Amino acid sequence: MPFPDKSGTWDLRFYQEIAVNRVLDAIISGRDRILLTLATGTGKTSIAFQIAWKLFQTRWNLSDWKKEGEPSRRPRILFLADRNTLANQAYNDFTSFAAFQDSALARITPGEIAKKGKVPTNASVFFTIFQTFMSGPPKDGEPSPYFGDYPADFFDFIVIDECHRGGARDESTWRDILTYFKPAVQLGLTATPKRKGNVDTYAYFGEPVYTYSLKEGINDGFLTSFRVKQFATSLDDYTYTPDDAVVDGEVVLGKRYTESEFNKAIIIREREVHRVKVFMDLIDQKQKTLVFCATQEHALMVRDIINQVKASTDPDYCHRVTADDGTVGDHHLRDFQDNDKTIPTILTTSQKLSTGVDARNIRNIVLMRPVNSMIEFKQIIGRGTRLYDGKDYFTIYDFVKAHHHFSDPEWDGEPEDQTTEKPKGFGEEGDSWDTDDTDGDDDDRDPKPRKLIIKLADGKERTLQHIVATTFWSPDGTPMSAKQFLESLYGALPDLFKNEDELRTLWSDPATRKKLLDGLAERGFSKSMLAEMQNIIDAEKSDLFDVLAYVAYARPTVSRDARAEAARGEIRAAFNDKQRGFLDFVLLQYVKEGVDELDQEKLSPLLNLKYGALADAIADLGGAEQIRQTFVGFQKYLYQASD
Repeated sequence: MPFPDKSGTWDLRFYQEIAVNRVLDAIISGRDRILLTLATGTGKTSIAFQIAWKLFQTRWNLSDWKKEGEPSRRPRILFLADRNTLANQAYNDFTSFAAFQDSALARITPGEIAKKGKVPTNASVFFTIFQTFMSGPPKDGEPSPYFGDYPADFFDFIVIDECHRGGARDESTWRDILTYFKPAVQLGLTATPKRKGNVDTYAYFGEPVYTYSLKEGINDGFLTSFRVKQFATSLDDYTYTPDDAVVDGEVVLGKRYTESEFNKAIIIREREVHRVKVFMDLIDQKQKTLVFCATQEHALMVRDIINQVKASTDPDYCHRVTADDGTVGDHHLRDFQDNDKTIPTILTTSQKLSTGVDARNIRNIVLMRPVNSMIEFKQIIGRGTRLYDGKDYFTIYDFVKAHHHFSDPEWDGEPEDQTTEKPKGFGEEGDSWDTDDTDGDDDDRDPKPRKLIIKLADGKERTLQHIVATTFWSPDGTPMSAKQFLESLYGALPDLFKNEDELRTLWSDPATRKKLLDGLAERGFSKSMLAEMQNIIDAEKSDLFDVLAYVAYARPTVSRDARAEAARGEIRAAFNDKQRGFLDFVLLQYVKEGVDELDQEKLSPLLNLKYGALADAIADLGGAEQIRQTFVGFQKYLYQASD
C-alpha cells in the first residue's frame, strides 16, 4: 500500500519508513506496548500518521486482531498529547495529508464536549490532551473524568506523543487513562533515549522497536548543525550594595543571587535590558528567533524590551507565547510557524515552546533561563534542527551556561540500561505535570513569595559589560574547530592556491582575485557561500580573504578597518598627496562595503563618486592607465603579511 504524500509535496524518508514498518511488524507479532525513539525534528507525527493510515486502510482493529478471516470494521485511533499545541499540530498534520475525510478526524476539547453534551464518538481518529480527558463534572460528589465516558475497549490504537513527559507513572492520575484503555495497542513517541530521568518510559513500553538519534539525523543531512555563542556578563550574579534601590521585596544582606534565582526570586530589569541588547546586536533581526525565559512574567518583560530596541517598525515584531496568552498566543505561534510570513519574527516563551513546535525556519535560539534537564535541553535544541531551504545551521545564544550539557556523556551517546524494578513515571524524577490545560507554563500559577525588585544605582547600568565566545559542536556533542564545522557544512576548500603567500598574491590583484573567486564558484564555493562562512566565524567586518586564510591556514581574522589602517603607512610612502586623497576615499568605501569595492569594475563609479566628473579625476591623478595602476597597485599593501 503506497504512503500518502501530500499530493507529491512530501516524501517518506528512509528512517521514517523503517519506523513505520517496525511498528506494524510489532503489532503483527502481537505486541501491545510499543516505543519509537526519534530525535526532535525527524517527523514523529508524520510517522504516526502513516501508521494510522495503514491500520485504517487494512481495517485492522482489536476485535479481529487475533482472529482468522476478514476484519469487520475500521479502527478507532486516539492521538494523546499533554499540550494543546501538540494536539492541534498533530490534527493539522493529519489533515494536511488529505487522506482521511474531514468527518473521520475529531478534535476533543472541553468546549466541544460542552457544546454537544457528550464526548465525540462518530469519527475514526481522535485528538486530545491528557488534561481534557482528566476533566469532567463530578457525579454524585465523585470525580468523573471524560475518558470514562468511553468504553474501555473503544480505542483500538493509541499514540502517546512526547510520552516521556509524565503519562504512565504509577502515582500519576494520568496513568488512569492508559490503564483504563488497557486493551488498546499503545504506541509511545519520544525524542529521548533511555536515561536516568526517563527509564520508566521504557519500563512501561519496553525497548524501542526503532531508534534514530540527533547525531544520525545531522550526519544523514535531515537535521541542521549548530554553533553556540557563550556569554558572560558582569551581572551574572548579584550581591546587594546600599547604593542600589530596593523597589519591592526584602533583600538579604550579603546574599549572592545566582542565575537560577533571577526573575524568580529577584528581578533587575537593567540586567535583562543589557542581555537583550547584546543578542539583538548580534542576530540578523530578520531571522526567526525563539527566546526562552525564566517565567511567563519574565517572557513578557523580555518581549517589551525587544520591541523597544528592535530595528523593525512593525508592532507585531515580537510576541510572547505562553499559557497565559491563550488563543491569542496560539495565533501568533501559527503565524510564526508559517514560513511564508516574516511577522512575528521573535517569540518569547517560558516552557510552552520547548517541545513539539514545528517551525522549520528558526535560525536563533536564545537561552535566558537555566536548563537543568538534559531531556528539556535536547528538546529546546530540537527547535532549531529542522531543515529549511537556505538554512545550513542555527545559532544558540547561551547566557546561562546550558552549553555544558554538550559535554555530558548523555548528550547523544549510547544509553545505559538503567531500568528500575518499579516504574515511577515518565519524565524527570521530581517533575510535576500540569493537571489543567497550561501547555507546560505552570511557573506563575501558585502563590509565590514577593519577588525582590532592584534598581541599579545611577551609572551602574552604563558599566555593564560582557564577553562572548563562539564554539562549534559536532552532532555527538564534541567541540569542533571552526574549520571542521565549515567543512562539515560546505566541504573542503578546493586546491586553487599552493600556500598562504600565493593566496595573498592572487588576492592582491583584482584580475587574479576575480579568477580565484570564479574558480571557487565553479567548485561550489560561491561568493554568497563565502559570505555565509564569514558570518559563521564572526568575521562580518573582515575581508573574504580572511575567510580563506582562516579556513586554509588557521590565520586570525583582521577587520577591514585594521587592514586599511595598516596599509596607510605604505600608501603614504608610495603615492603623492592627490593619489593618497583618492586612495583614502577608496579605503573608506572598502571598510564600509567590503572587498567588492576593490574590483576593477568599481573604479569608474568610485571616480565619479569622488570627483563628480572623470575630467576632474584625470586632472588630479593623471591619465587612465596611471589611475588604473594606482588603483590596482595599492591593493598589495592591504594583504601583505604582518611582521
